[in-house]
Amino acid sequence: MSGEDMTFEEKRHDQLTAAPDATEADAAPRVEVTEHDGVKRVDVAEDAAVRPGPGPGMPEADGEAD
Repeated sequence: MSGEDMTFEEKRHDQLTAAPDATEADAAPRVEVTEHDGVKRVDVAEDAAVRPGPGPGMPEADGEAD
């Protein structure tokens, strides 16, 4: 299948699983997009392996930042 015949999701999957050590989990959705009354909302998926912001154990995440 050529790139022109592929859907956006198929292209995304191909790109995210092309690396030598890539797995199917690498292509898992990381955001959820909803639309209500013409307004789109983008949220990080609850089960996303990688999330924005400081990680656990970082002072900013634990409320210890100055």
